[in-house]
Amino acid sequence: MATLTDAAKRFIVQALACYDTPSEVSAALKEEMGIDVSRMQVAQYDPTKVAGAKLARKWRDLFEDTRKKFREAVAEIPIADQAFRLRALGKIYDRHMARGNVAAAAAVLEQAAKEQGGMFTNKREVSGPNGGPIPTMPTTIELVAPNVQQSED
Repeated sequence: MATLTDAAKRFIVQALACYDTPSEVSAALKEEMGIDVSRMQVAQYDPTKVAGAKLARKWRDLFEDTRKKFREAVAEIPIADQAFRLRALGKIYDRHMARGNVAAAAAVLEQAAKEQGGMFTNKREVSGPNGGPIPTMPTTIELVAPNVQQSED
């Protein structure tokens, strides 16, 4: 196990908080600081994993602060916003139609429909007619004894 400085530990914790994998962090640490650290040692600095369950409070707080800032920064990226993506798709559609490329325009319409319909989210809602419960039908299974013929020996 490599002995790590506070700077190296900070680097590891912040990279893991930004959803880098232990392998990526290990490679980046070697490239940036010239320190060779195993994936398993890196994983000990992720408090969301079993390996990092006993991480010191100092590093746990840094991880949580970094993760919070990272998530907030993602919200500021324009392409992460559905309205931005639909507007861009509208511009692409207009360009395809102006050039007479109907097939590509149709593909953009399909993409926009998927975007608007929530196709690219983790949220899935399943319901029955008019948003009600899904109707269930009881299933009846009739057991029939096999027709066995006895042979005479």
